Amino acid sequence: MSKMSEEFKTITADNGTEFHQYKVVERATNYPYSFANPHHSWERGTNEKTNGLIRQYLKKGTSMQGLTQQQYNIIAAKLNTRQRKHLGYKTSEECFYE
Repeated sequence: MSKMSEEFKTITADNGTEFHQYKVVERATNYPYSFANPHHSWERGTNEKTNGLIRQYLKKGTSMQGLTQQQYNIIAAKLNTRQRKHLGYKTSEECFYE
């Protein structure tokens, strides 16, 4: 986030316990958190879509604890270079750099 600070306005999260320390992150990044309403997954549509795509590589219930950074990087590269219909069949990487 620090490399592209002008691109960020807020951080949006769900109401999971993993975000209970959100104030610490707000202070460290200077970006305010906003929270989706409970059971309103459509408020975080891109996140939910990405979770579904990740599940093509890591089945639901699979622990991510044993994965290496290299394995995470491979999945990210596959997702970022995948053509997306809603982007006019461009990749998210292409759109990011435009």
